[in-house]
Amino acid sequence: MQISGRSWQFGDAVDTDLLAPGAYMSHSLAELSAHCLEALRPDFAGAVQDGDIILAGANFGIGSSREQAGEALRHLGIRAVVARSLGGIFQRNALNLGVPALACPDLDLGGIDEFAEAKLNVAEGILSVGGRQFTTESLPDFLLAMIADGGLIPHLKAKQSGGDQINNQNEGAT
Repeated sequence: MQISGRSWQFGDAVDTDLLAPGAYMSHSLAELSAHCLEALRPDFAGAVQDGDIILAGANFGIGSSREQAGEALRHLGIRAVVARSLGGIFQRNALNLGVPALACPDLDLGGIDEFAEAKLNVAEGILSVGGRQFTTESLPDFLLAMIADGGLIPHLKAKQSGGDQINNQNEGAT
């Protein structure tokens, strides 16, 4: 599975309260998403494009277990998150939503222009950006299949119906 898009760069300790601000948790997903990361980057929600990738420092997604943090990113069109380290619950929630969230302990964004084209080979665990290459954690086959199906719920529905219809539909999008 290959993903490519513009890279957004964030530092360390981006918590779930920044991704899904508490003041908007009772609003619609669209309204919540409109405030995603606004405390760090007021322009983020309005400028993010479908297919963009987040690159970040340590502890991306730490904090509460709110699934809406990953939902807001997915709703805005973020296709993947690669960070030096990830909050465990955030990572699992993102994977369950079909958004690859991968740790890359050696990720160093120094000298890489923001919005540089990033290419992520999820299956091989390789991130290429700014003329440099980094190795991400690798995911087991069952998680790769779940992501290819669009997340946990579509994956379970595909398995329940006894086929890979959803996976086959998404092959052209990789």
